[in-house]
Amino acid sequence: MESPRIRPPEVDWIREAVARMRAWWWAKMFGTALGMAGFFLAYFWLLRHPQYPVTVMPLVPGDRLIGFQPALLPVYLSLWLYVSLAPALLRDGRELASYAMAAVALGAIGLGIFFFWPTAVPVADVEWSRHPGFAFLKAADAAGNACPSLHVAFAVFSACWIGRALGEVGAGRVPRALNWLWCAGILYSTVAVRQHVVLDVLAGAGLGAIIAAAHFGWLRRDRRRAQHERTGAS
Repeated sequence: MESPRIRPPEVDWIREAVARMRAWWWAKMFGTALGMAGFFLAYFWLLRHPQYPVTVMPLVPGDRLIGFQPALLPVYLSLWLYVSLAPALLRDGRELASYAMAAVALGAIGLGIFFFWPTAVPVADVEWSRHPGFAFLKAADAAGNACPSLHVAFAVFSACWIGRALGEVGAGRVPRALNWLWCAGILYSTVAVRQHVVLDVLAGAGLGAIIAAAHFGWLRRDRRRAQHERTGAS
């Protein structure tokens, strides 16, 4: 009699993650695309039509320590893949709707700050003509809507959700560490490609972390309330 095959634990969490990605895939795909489109419409309108005088963000010693590193542009742009992973790893429609509400709240707070307090980064001492790969970025996303960096805020918010999902599927330390390493790379790249300054990054990271923590707290209270109602009904 053959002994049963023992699957390595890596297979189990990957299988569970793939199953989650397949669930509600159509809602995740269209919802993410529509959410990004709606956000960018508001973002670029505010960028081109500031309602108040624009404040230029000051530099701090950390900005001088981080040199211009054009090779990190792909890391900066990888945010759009990274933020798509968080909703992709959600389990069901209820969790997806809850995540969407928190993401909308994050975007609305950031855009509200940009409306009342428009900011920009200082002109970088970079000869952009020598870096043609930045032409599209500089043409589409001028160095405004700077503080807090929503690029950073959504990266941190996504890292929290991806970390939560990886913990639920039983992923080990390596994939969970890689999640935070990817997030850290995005944060660093925002300064290294001169789209933001350090103060923008700190404010954005704080905003993303606060929204994620508040939302996770709400989810825990909602879960306890649901359990209490089930216990009372039985």
